[in-house]
Amino acid sequence: MRFRHLAAVLAVLTLGCSVKPPASDGPVTMAVVNARIWTGDARRPWADGIAVRGDRIAAVGSSAEIRKLARDVEVIDAEGQMLVPGFIDAHVHFIDGGFRLSSVQLRDARTPEAFIARIKAFAATVPAGTWITGGDWDHELWGGTLPTRAWIDSVTPDHPVWVNRLDGHMRLANSAALAAAGITRASAEVAGGTIVREPSGTPAGVFKDNAMELVDRVVPDPAPAQEDAALDAAMAYVAAQGVTSVHNVGSTNAKLGSWNDIAVFSRAQAAGRLRTRIYSAVPLDTWERLRDTITARGRGDDWLRIGALKGFVDGSLGSHTAAMKAPFSDAPADSGFFINTPENLYAWISGADKAGLHVFVHAIGDLANATVLDLFDRVAQENGPRDRRFRVEHAQHVSPEDFARFGQLGVIASMQPYHAIDDGRWADRVIGAERAKGTYAFRSFLDAKAPLAFGSDWFVAPPTPLEGIYAAVTRRTLDDQRPDGWVPEQKITVEEALRAYTSGSAYAGFAEGEVGILQAGKLADFVLIDRDLTRIAPETIREARVVRTVVGGKTVFPVPAR
Repeated sequence: MRFRHLAAVLAVLTLGCSVKPPASDGPVTMAVVNARIWTGDARRPWADGIAVRGDRIAAVGSSAEIRKLARDVEVIDAEGQMLVPGFIDAHVHFIDGGFRLSSVQLRDARTPEAFIARIKAFAATVPAGTWITGGDWDHELWGGTLPTRAWIDSVTPDHPVWVNRLDGHMRLANSAALAAAGITRASAEVAGGTIVREPSGTPAGVFKDNAMELVDRVVPDPAPAQEDAALDAAMAYVAAQGVTSVHNVGSTNAKLGSWNDIAVFSRAQAAGRLRTRIYSAVPLDTWERLRDTITARGRGDDWLRIGALKGFVDGSLGSHTAAMKAPFSDAPADSGFFINTPENLYAWISGADKAGLHVFVHAIGDLANATVLDLFDRVAQENGPRDRRFRVEHAQHVSPEDFARFGQLGVIASMQPYHAIDDGRWADRVIGAERAKGTYAFRSFLDAKAPLAFGSDWFVAPPTPLEGIYAAVTRRTLDDQRPDGWVPEQKITVEEALRAYTSGSAYAGFAEGEVGILQAGKLADFVLIDRDLTRIAPETIREARVVRTVVGGKTVFPVPAR
């Protein structure tokens, strides 16, 4: 994995991140009154006015109190609209998401013909030889048949194609991409991955999980200017959704890797361009490098922090690479697989934990979740008590006996509610209705007193917290075929979902001292929404719109006029 511009990264990362009190002097610089403010603060859950001094909250209270503080600044009249803490998306692939905004769009291609036509049309817009990547196709939309290189070879004779399924655990190559990577019928299988083949043994074009590295290694690297543009696009996009902070779990480009993401973020910070706060993780197996970097330069500041590591147990349900305790209902000979061995995961988690680093592990299947809980429990017992905040990313399919273990161990369930209304269209067919009862089980985690953090998994799903809240509260699938909700007993309330997107995600990133609730002294990150989510019909939540997003006391959406 490459780490470009190391000097720039180290120059930006500095010690700090302690809570700063609000400035006691100087004028109020922003004020909002007549708002329906959900503070997230148990001591004062509701208010109607907020004042900002510099980048921090000066006061939260009544409109009358705030007006007295804001005599010399324009006061924003919210006219009863809802104001909440800035949304913290606890799981994004941030640079990838920015690049996806300008890639071929395949997410809603509902037929093979539409899939082919969109790739053909996109190829006509870029020079010959340009790699066509991104895409985010969903083969479930046309019945579950995997695409093949034969579908697209005739419409992309001059372009290598390497487009991924929306979960990021399968990609499709055309023949030009296979030739560039030197992949033939004789190419060997890869541990922790699959090359889908034709009956003759020739690669059909689809590669799963670790096998994707065979093609990744020959895809040209983007130029730094392209990366910077992707980051700018990503920050603008999430600001429009009310997202003020993200936990970046890294690039899906195996060659560039997540260390390169930090280089991109650091360039932006040095240039004063960051307007989204970023907590950035790097691969779990690079824990020694992270330890040494932090020793030399610290963990960062309020805008860019490091200290987290991301590992994988298994793949995804849609790719049939989730590690399950029993075979898939629609593939009785298949129960998925581990991407990394438990032995390797133990060694990495133990070493990272001893170094005081923060460990996230991706686990989808019930076997994967049970395995990572075993590993977390073992490491915690061996290394002794500390505030470690182990996280399971996705925590998607969990056996009934394991919910209590999350709570007992204090393991954070870092989940993405949009996935529930997406996968709920077809998951019963893949794992059966009984196992589905433990899928995206938000209520079961809360009942077990497990910490819950919400995110999107963008680019895999849209970084739209309002849609995520809708998903968690209604569980209505995207096809509207389940009006009462898929596995409705797992619904949660609007306030519980808001908490998971704010203080829950702040806690999951060791940032609860600075963000996540609206309280004097904390950073002035908040969002104004056009309606009170707690007072409308749940099914209308997805119609709500973000009106204003403020980060550090400055409006970042809508973009201020210059």
